[in-house]
Amino acid sequence: MTKLLIASLLPLLSLTHVTAQNRIGTGKVAEIYEVNCASCHGRLLDGGQGSSLIDGQWTIEPTEAAIADAIRSGNETLGMPAFEGTLSDEDIRSLVILIHEKELLAQREAKPDPEFDKLVQTELYDLEIQEVTSMTGTLWSLDFLPNGDIITTQKNGNLWIHSSDTLIGPILGTPTVKDNGQGGLLDVAIHPDYESNKWIYLSYVEGINDEDGMTAIVRGKVENGEWVDQESIYFAEKSFYTNRRHHFGTRIVFKDEYLFFGIGDRGQQDQAQDISRPNGKIHRLYADGRIPENNPFAKNKEAIPSIWAYGNRNPQGLVLHPETGNLWEAEHGPRGGDEINLIEAGNNYGWPVITYGMNYNGSPITDIVEKPDMEQPKHYWTPSIAVSGISFYSGNTFSKWKHNLFVGGLSAGELHRLEIHDNEITSDEILFRTRDRIRDVVEGPDGLLYIIINSRSRTDSTIYKLRPVE
Repeated sequence: MTKLLIASLLPLLSLTHVTAQNRIGTGKVAEIYEVNCASCHGRLLDGGQGSSLIDGQWTIEPTEAAIADAIRSGNETLGMPAFEGTLSDEDIRSLVILIHEKELLAQREAKPDPEFDKLVQTELYDLEIQEVTSMTGTLWSLDFLPNGDIITTQKNGNLWIHSSDTLIGPILGTPTVKDNGQGGLLDVAIHPDYESNKWIYLSYVEGINDEDGMTAIVRGKVENGEWVDQESIYFAEKSFYTNRRHHFGTRIVFKDEYLFFGIGDRGQQDQAQDISRPNGKIHRLYADGRIPENNPFAKNKEAIPSIWAYGNRNPQGLVLHPETGNLWEAEHGPRGGDEINLIEAGNNYGWPVITYGMNYNGSPITDIVEKPDMEQPKHYWTPSIAVSGISFYSGNTFSKWKHNLFVGGLSAGELHRLEIHDNEITSDEILFRTRDRIRDVVEGPDGLLYIIINSRSRTDSTIYKLRPVE
């Protein structure tokens, strides 16, 4: 993220809400800075004998590559020593991320800390944010039934239907989920032909003992408040189940007769590059669970045949472009490097060989951000916003937002609007921020945008709708 982009950000909320989760500005990289850089650039990066690194004023083009080269090669004219040979390329890469983090923190500290307002002014619309419903616990995703009712998942395993002012549920008989760490009942998706087949799809974490779990997908129907006619769509082999409590993914997307979904690396990052394992991948099945014979690895006896793409850390958003039909993904990075990817058959998206982030403790993962035969993200955030659900807008209520991509952020509490032209992201507007966590964003049948916000304490959740102010 360049200084120009950081300088354009809107006011943020209290630092404690974001830094507690992202640990930005701390850890091993802060120790590297203290030893090698603080004597010139100041302990707070605000300048001393050397220039400030957080005031938005650069004597070089503030790209990540240029900043890394300046650290590596130095600048004799400015009295900047070269650290090549003193610091590894991985350490230099971590310092670049730290500079971005500290720069963003300085921007936040210099601006007011607004309360979450129900009236929001954006570049193209003034918005009114109206509460639809709220409940205790963590709501994870929502979708719409043909009659306009909202169906939503609760992480603890409950499935709810909100009809007008009535909350129906929890629906009885839904799968038993492993509600542990980041796992639980995750996505809900209505089949495109729901009016004729009544299929509702759920992704969740299935447990096989007190410790081990893995992402699974089933479909079923809701009749008279009960979950019935359940069918298995995807279950991994039990040997792939693990006691890791994070990086389950997942979102469900339909395209023609196919179903796409993602599974995170399950905290075992190197396995994202191993096509003999299901984690760290985007998968494609037929909607009834069969494996398409023309999947890119279906004929590879060593591969999981459902894999569509690989090298993905933790897919949190997955959606089709309403005009092109292309598949787009939002992916959690580590500390920095949240990504928006255009997912195509057989492609390798690089994790953990290439990344724009570093470990949560401030230690480097790699200095490599690109490599042949590995896809570059179409957009990334460093520092992280902790991406969540995403949605393309296709309605007419917000006609100026036609085919824009909306991205939620958990730790940052942000809702982003991305413009896309010819498969390239050309702008990123932050519509608003909250003190809490934006979990999902979905376009409703009424042409409005609906969002799930989890409280920072994760004790309660609220569904809001965004409408233009007349």
